[in-house]
Amino acid sequence: MGGSEDDVIETSLGEEDLYDVTTWEERTRTDRAAVAIYRGLTDNWRRVFVALAVLLFVAQLAATGFILFLQPALGVLTFLSVIPAFVLAALIWYGDDVQREPLAPLAVTFLLGVLFAGFAALLNTTLQPVFQLIPVVGTVAFFYVVVGPVEETSKWLASRLYAYRTPYLGAAIDGAVFGAFAGLGFATIENFTYITNALFTAGRLPMSRLASIAVGTAAQRSFVGPGHVIYASFAGYYLGLAKGNPENRGPIVVKGLLIAVLIHATYDALVTYLPLSGVAFIAFVVVYDGFFLALLYRKIAAYRHKYREATEHPERTPS
Repeated sequence: MGGSEDDVIETSLGEEDLYDVTTWEERTRTDRAAVAIYRGLTDNWRRVFVALAVLLFVAQLAATGFILFLQPALGVLTFLSVIPAFVLAALIWYGDDVQREPLAPLAVTFLLGVLFAGFAALLNTTLQPVFQLIPVVGTVAFFYVVVGPVEETSKWLASRLYAYRTPYLGAAIDGAVFGAFAGLGFATIENFTYITNALFTAGRLPMSRLASIAVGTAAQRSFVGPGHVIYASFAGYYLGLAKGNPENRGPIVVKGLLIAVLIHATYDALVTYLPLSGVAFIAFVVVYDGFFLALLYRKIAAYRHKYREATEHPERTPS
């Protein structure tokens, strides 16, 4: 039988009042409450999400702020630890010579990356003990099921909630740039947390020993930060591609996040279980991240090539 049952009722009964049967409109107090709640959620969910992120960020700082007060040098170490990630994000931004994004929206995206890291930290900390009940396999599953998806989605949201709604993110190459700065913000607060946690774990040791631990942790984290930038740039690239293809927006976004998650989780699994230390660790990070950076650069270069081809030869553009 063709058509839906609703169609049959409405066609047969014509003008009869079918409220709450096959039709609906705002009539009762419950209806009005439902409308108000829906509008409140849809109009303000971004504000609520950011507010929660701010609260988590404040709580995160409260847990580590005292040690920062005692040791202001930790702020300097955190800054130094993200210099490689900053340089990489700046290079991706500079590589977008089609139409470089202004610094203001990049700064907002960076700050959102800082704020949303709190969600990732909370979920990671809460769920990790559950997965660790199963040795090795549980930890690997934790990277692919929790760490990768949670952290990459957090960075993706830093671009989606603000930059995506502006004209500055209008193409795939723009998305890669904003993703890079979201990853930079995420790496900054994560590095700070790792450095301060290292000191908390160390306990009461001579000042020279604590300084050595802090410097060593900062040095190690300096090699981790660029990965956050690269992985988030992949997700951002596809976010920009999705904006120009609304009919396939969902699958394109999912593809970008899947790529970022798989690269991220695989990195975590390998550095956890491969016998890497010192020079071997540095070499692995350079090769691993360098490989995916090259793939990302190829995508950006392909976009630039097509853009220049289209603008230099407008007669090729179909009318």
